[in-house]
Amino acid sequence: MNEADVTKQEGKMNVLAIDPGPVESAFVIWDGKEIIGKAKLSNDAVLTVCRHAEDTGANVCIIEQIKSYGMAVSDSIFDTVFWSGRFCEAWGNQGFFDRMPRKDVKMYLCHSMRAKDSNIRAALIDRFGEPGKKANPGILYGVSKDIWAALALAVTWYDQHNGGQH
Repeated sequence: MNEADVTKQEGKMNVLAIDPGPVESAFVIWDGKEIIGKAKLSNDAVLTVCRHAEDTGANVCIIEQIKSYGMAVSDSIFDTVFWSGRFCEAWGNQGFFDRMPRKDVKMYLCHSMRAKDSNIRAALIDRFGEPGKKANPGILYGVSKDIWAALALAVTWYDQHNGGQH
């Protein structure tokens, strides 16, 4: 399935975005307006999410692409790359698959390569509002830690491939 086929499917694009890690990974399922699902789970559990995308409604899988910038890297980076490949394989042919480097997310949301996680979080809050509280939750309620990175990836990819916001 290619990108054009995804947008033809009832005009609905649900993006499963994964921020991979060496042991655990965060994911968000984003429909362009709200978060359908989110979690940070063991990599084995995220493999299950990828294998059963039809249960989540996701028809696009986007994974943060690991890029080398000439510096030495640790074994955990290689483990993360390994898991990224496993997620791709588990996704199979269930829909469109893509990768996007972190620098693209930084540039899209913050317009700067120097943006840090806190800047990305602030950009998402500026756009969607405060997370809120249990009694009055916002779109971002329950988003924490690595889930922010997965959401930023989902929003960036969705916007850039679906007539985006910015």
